[in-house]
Amino acid sequence: MPSAAEQPTMPAGELGVKAQAGKPSREQRLRLTIREFFDVTLPRALTGLDGRLERARAWRAAFYDAGLAGLGYPESFGGHGGDSSDLAVLAEESRGRIPPEEDVFGIGVRMALPVIRDLASPELKSRFLRSGLSGQEIWCQLYSEPGAGSDLASLSTSAVRDGEEWVVSGQKVWTSGAQHSDLAILLARTDPAAPKHRGITMFVLAMHQPGVTVRPLRQMTGVAEFNEVFLDEARLPASWVVGDVNDGWRAAVALLGYERVATGTSSVERPATQKLKAGRAPLPAAQLAELAALRHRSDDLSVRQDLARLYAGERIMAWLGMRAAHPSIGKLWRTRQGRAAAQVAHGLALSGGAAWEQDDQDRDYFAYHILNCRAMSIGGGTDEMQRNTLAEKALGLPRS
Repeated sequence: MPSAAEQPTMPAGELGVKAQAGKPSREQRLRLTIREFFDVTLPRALTGLDGRLERARAWRAAFYDAGLAGLGYPESFGGHGGDSSDLAVLAEESRGRIPPEEDVFGIGVRMALPVIRDLASPELKSRFLRSGLSGQEIWCQLYSEPGAGSDLASLSTSAVRDGEEWVVSGQKVWTSGAQHSDLAILLARTDPAAPKHRGITMFVLAMHQPGVTVRPLRQMTGVAEFNEVFLDEARLPASWVVGDVNDGWRAAVALLGYERVATGTSSVERPATQKLKAGRAPLPAAQLAELAALRHRSDDLSVRQDLARLYAGERIMAWLGMRAAHPSIGKLWRTRQGRAAAQVAHGLALSGGAAWEQDDQDRDYFAYHILNCRAMSIGGGTDEMQRNTLAEKALGLPRS
């Protein structure tokens, strides 16, 4: 069964067929650049590198140097310019070719940096965009708190102005990647007397400083993917505010929109053969077809029907990523796809699906995704919140 990540592309030698007088168009030149990067430049950049963070930084640096990481960002702040058509070409040509190490930069590149580009001061754009796009700095997201999860606006972490600095105290939780992050996009309360949505400010916080403590949270998958972060009078420059003071909720909603787009499309960007125990990507249908063959279930009509549904779901996810659909639609579909794929994997693995030895890499991989799939309904905003958002914001229905 072909993977949803596999897209038919025109061979590079045929790109110039439609060009007038043999001169390739701007789009054709971009396609050639992207293909040369993945075919030639990237393998060279990663040769001899083994560590995940080392490979991640090398991949991002090479991607940036090729003029691809900063598409959609202004050149004056370290981007590479371009418009939505360039981004569409990049998405098409890179589908199924993004290395797994890109996960390290997901929060920065897909969430924090777009909001800084859209809402921050020129000073912050100059300071953070180039370094984030090129992989010099890794970001995390300090949003959720023990008492403020789905009701994020109830957060209690405080930021108090002290001369030319803000002083931040509080606790955050479920923070992905905090253990190796250099910077954080932070929500904190700056006006406790204001209505809860109006007294919040978005900041940039340096993670490597006194007053920031990161503790891992181990999940039932055996992986410590999340962390809790304790802030004890951590400091940041007065100018490191994204948007305006006390207008952080608008910036927070903007970031959540980018997050839902990212979670709805990230799973179709990786190769179908890639087996990664991280993140929230649904199991590829191609891998489940291989598992069915291994279990001698390929001729089972019910299994074949399940695999066909999953393949169709992958195609829908890819198509949603190509159009300007509401971000909650892609996020909800990703959740549905992930849970359905895990259910099929569980059925194929039979009663031993959630029991494994970690030295059995294949079984460990599928067991991880069977156990992990339920988190898809929570991370990035619960399914219930996504449906409410669609009802109220997209359909204009009254609040219930």
